[in-house]
Parts: sequence; structure tokens; C-alpha cells
Amino acid sequence: MNKQEQSPITRRQSRKIWVGDVPVGGDAPISVQSMTNTQTTDVAATVAQIKALEKAGADMVRVSVPSMEAAEAFGEIKKQVSVPLISDIHFDYKIALRVAELGVDCLRINPGNIGREDRVRAVVECARDNNIPIRIGVNAGSLEKDLQKKYGEPTPQALVESAMRHIDILDRLNFQEFKLSLKASDVFMTVAAYRAIASQIEQPLHLGITEAGGLRSGTVKSAVGLGMLLMDGIGDTIRVSLAADPVEEIKVGFDILRSLRLRNKGINFIACPSCSRQNFDVISTMNQLEERLEDVLTPMDVAVIGCVVNGPGEAKEADLGVTGGSPNNLIYVGGKPDHKVDNADLVDHFEKLIREKIKTKQALEQAIIAKES
Repeated sequence: MNKQEQSPITRRQSRKIWVGDVPVGGDAPISVQSMTNTQTTDVAATVAQIKALEKAGADMVRVSVPSMEAAEAFGEIKKQVSVPLISDIHFDYKIALRVAELGVDCLRINPGNIGREDRVRAVVECARDNNIPIRIGVNAGSLEKDLQKKYGEPTPQALVESAMRHIDILDRLNFQEFKLSLKASDVFMTVAAYRAIASQIEQPLHLGITEAGGLRSGTVKSAVGLGMLLMDGIGDTIRVSLAADPVEEIKVGFDILRSLRLRNKGINFIACPSCSRQNFDVISTMNQLEERLEDVLTPMDVAVIGCVVNGPGEAKEADLGVTGGSPNNLIYVGGKPDHKVDNADLVDHFEKLIREKIKTKQALEQAIIAKES
């Protein structure tokens, strides 16, 4: 069985919106996004980080815009990048109006936090006129004071009630081009809230476990929480929130989607944890291959198995595979034994084979596209 065949998961039907040129919801692939952690007023640093995220495969990037000075910087940033940008704004409606003028692709702003009705209407009409969707972002850490008093503490029900307040405002203004997130740092609370809201609205859902933690702990928590929801078919775009380099968020996001066969981008490594049967250093080989091939976005299954017990079976199901052997390791191409290579040349040789396979795949895809057009 090909590891990257279609997922058996049936996704929730949702309304499709567009963030720049990226579709979200409907039949669109689940998009992966991150957020910059630079000072937005530092245009050069922010642009550099956005480009690094784009190189890693980010479909869109969120940028915090806390002031009018940051809004003007956002305009300069927007000119220098091609990936769609989402502005993160709280309370000040004038900032939302300004970034809309400067070409923002999505507004992350909660209508209920803007203030007077005329200010909310101004933002919504501006978004409508410029074909800009809105993201409602409910967070357990910033629930309205009356909801905190009503429920005593953040709960799934409190998150949903907060979300419906913001949604009701957009409904009253006949604005349906929005997506929604209900995030908490607690996995159970987050999952329960998304499950509760999923059948109540048709708009796309943005998934995330907020403030998930550092690289290791946050990855585990996000994989568990997002995995539960994605298995339910819930989720149209995801962000893995890590106290780490934002590029790691993109990597983990795609790893989660790839494991569920919901998005195929980059290499799907099938690698053994290694044991005394191994005929080459699997861990060192994997570390080097992952580091060298971080730039690869083409879907591909690659098996790296240290011995002949499970190696042949896994290699036969992969695009390329290597199985430990004595005196030399056996390379599989297209599921068939092809040639041998010694340990000293393994990493260089295998990287070369992978890149050659990628070129062949890309040429085939381009030929198919040219034929269909």
C-alpha cells in the first residue's frame, strides 16, 4: 500500500472562503499557517521570517499589528512577500481599516471587541468591499468578564458562547466570509469546544492548541489535540503554537497532516528506531537526511531501515528505500531491489537518488499538466 494514498477520513462540509489566493474550507486542502514573532515594526526581520516560513511550505502567515506604526510597517512587509498575510488586531478598528487599505488578505479581529456598532459596521463593510475574510479567534485566556463570572472558569461551553456572540454580530451585518477558532491550552477543552461548534455553523474552522508549550511538549500536545479533531473530519486550516522557531510550527503541522494522509507535502520518512541488528547508523543517517532535504516539498515515501527483518517489506512500499545488509546495504527503487552501497557513501548516495527521483516526479507532473491544458 502506498503510504501517501487518499485518507479514509471524511471531512466536515464547510463553506469555502479565500485568504488571498489560498482557499480555506470546502474541498480545499487543509492549509498550514504560522505567526511571526519578530517586532512588526522591524520590517527587514519580519520579511526574513515570513520568507523562511514560506520556504518551509507555509500557506499563509499571521502578523501581529498592535499599533498604527505597526500597520504602516505591515504595508511595507506586504510589498516584499508573496504568501498571504493575516493581520492580528485587537480593539482598535482604525488599524483594521488601515491594513485593509494596505492589502491585508485576512483580518483576525473579534467583532465584539471593537466597540460601538458604527465601528464594527465600518470594519465589516471595509472587509466586504475589499473581499477580505475575517477570522474570529476565541481564546480561553481572554474570555469576556461576564462569561468568566457565569462559568467560573474557562469551559468548552464558555468558548462556544463567546464565539456565537461574535458570529451573531456578523450575521446581523450579513457577513458570512469568516472562519473561526476556539483555542485553549487544554486539549480536552479545545477538542470539546470544536466538536460542539462544528455542527452549528458552516464556516471553516481554524484549529490550534494555544500556548501548547516548547518544541517537544508543544508538538506532542498539538499532535494529540489536532489529531483527535482531524480524525473527526473537523478542521480546514491549522496552526501549531510552539515556543520555538515558527518554521518548526510549519514542519510539525505538515507532519500531523501527512500522518493522517490529509496533506502530502515533503518526504514521508519511514525509519526504524534502530537496535543491535542494524548494519548502519540509522539515527545519524536520518538526522543528516532530514537536515539536507528540508527544502523538499514534493511528496515522496522514503524508507530507512537498519536491518533485513522489516527492511524489505517497508522498502517495497516506498518510492525509495534502504535496508541494512552485510557487507553492503541494499537500495530499493520503486519497490524493487536495485543496487548496493556501503556505509561510507550511504547518505551522499541516497540524497542524490532522492533528488533525482524528485526531478523525475516533477517532470512527469509538468507533462501531465501540459497534456491536460
